[in-house]
Amino acid sequence: MIKLTHIAPAGPAELALTFSDGSHAIWSAAPLIARKTVLTEPLADPAYFARAFIESGALAWPNGLELSPAALHQRLAEAGALTRKAA
Repeated sequence: MIKLTHIAPAGPAELALTFSDGSHAIWSAAPLIARKTVLTEPLADPAYFARAFIESGALAWPNGLELSPAALHQRLAEAGALTRKAA
């Protein structure tokens, strides 16, 4: 089961994500924020977006929004955005 192991700010509405399989990528939350739902709208505030944390391997925010690490990994892989650190 794929999990997030580390996150770090990478720009406005972007996070550097590291997964349990050693892969990593920069993820943009812009499409998620554009949905303008009750849970995603707060992410438009950079200070709130920066409050992201990992909970049980998932990407989460204090308002209860959680994003599946497997779904994030799959989308990033399909976009060709995942890379692995050289051994």
